[in-house]
Amino acid sequence: MRRGALTFPLSCVGATRVPRALAVTRVVLTDFRNYARAELEARPGPVVLTGPNGAGKTNVLEAISYLSPGRGLRRARLGDVARHGGAGGWAVAAGLAGTGDDDLRLGTGYAPDDAGNNGRRLVRINGEPAAGPAALAEWLRLVWLTPAMERLFAEGASGRRRFLDRLVLGFDADHGRRAARYERALRERARLLREGPADDAWLTALEARLAEDGVALAAARLDVIARLRGALEAGVGPFPRATLAVVGEVEGWLRDGPALEAEARLRERLAASRRQDGESGKTAVGPHRSDLAVRHVEKGLPAALCSTGEQKALLIAIVLADARLQTAHAGSAPVLLLDEVTAHLDGARRAALFEEILALGAQAWLTGADRAPFGGLAGAAQFLAIDDGRIDPVE
Repeated sequence: MRRGALTFPLSCVGATRVPRALAVTRVVLTDFRNYARAELEARPGPVVLTGPNGAGKTNVLEAISYLSPGRGLRRARLGDVARHGGAGGWAVAAGLAGTGDDDLRLGTGYAPDDAGNNGRRLVRINGEPAAGPAALAEWLRLVWLTPAMERLFAEGASGRRRFLDRLVLGFDADHGRRAARYERALRERARLLREGPADDAWLTALEARLAEDGVALAAARLDVIARLRGALEAGVGPFPRATLAVVGEVEGWLRDGPALEAEARLRERLAASRRQDGESGKTAVGPHRSDLAVRHVEKGLPAALCSTGEQKALLIAIVLADARLQTAHAGSAPVLLLDEVTAHLDGARRAALFEEILALGAQAWLTGADRAPFGGLAGAAQFLAIDDGRIDPVE
């Protein structure tokens, strides 16, 4: 598969905008992970994928996660997602049921160059090329939880920022574009400072871009945290209540004054730190340094000091509160990708999770080794069995 040869089986002619989707109703995988070619049909509502370890359950969720901006739920390099033994590229195509009469078709994939590397990610919306992955946020809202994220509170701040930005995308589709522009400007400024001496006007222009987008990113994060507070205070059954806060210098400026003043302060700080940033190779100030602080209300503890089980319960509580809030905001719930979410959950919390998913009317894709933990969804969920790259419906 070479650049220009990537195909999306669900493409159609003409891109007509439709309302945001409620459910992923068809998925087609081509040379993705362990799938040479696979198709599955799905209904709105819960979809449970069961099968042995290594069968490809998480790969299906990962494929769907590429229907949104970013590097997918595993954060893999694009070339590493391609099937071993394939041509080096891959494609994911999906049909989505919306709130209108017409379905939406999204496609994305990776096309290596003629040397088989250094390729690029392609995106199509209803068969028409899109400017980039950021455009996907306008059509599909995704929130996911994976076993790797259960270490979110014990590891560095970057993972928590990504988690927060995923929540923000559900309310602000332009958040991904701003984040991408901000990251590009960060890299360009770092390069200029490293190679030096740099043109002052060029650096000033980059720092103005960083200040404008950086303050907008910080403001969007603060807005979503403020929205989530009420939903989190209400709680979800036996799941713990949580308090959230964004910790960062730029966010502090926004709490104390207007956005224009925060932009001016960030520009000044960036200009003043050029020498230091050039020597260290890092930009010392900006929303890329911020962190998400989470506390367990009942225990009065930071999430990092809670048990592994309580940390997972806190994450689930946040995701469910976010889904509830998005449903009220947009009129439809986001699509939830919940990988091995029932592992280590007691019966009461499993039941509460399933009840909330059904009450929201959300399409939730859940994975597990067997069907037993999903008994509470019997009659309400679609069950699919996965084994060695085969996807079969379970009656």
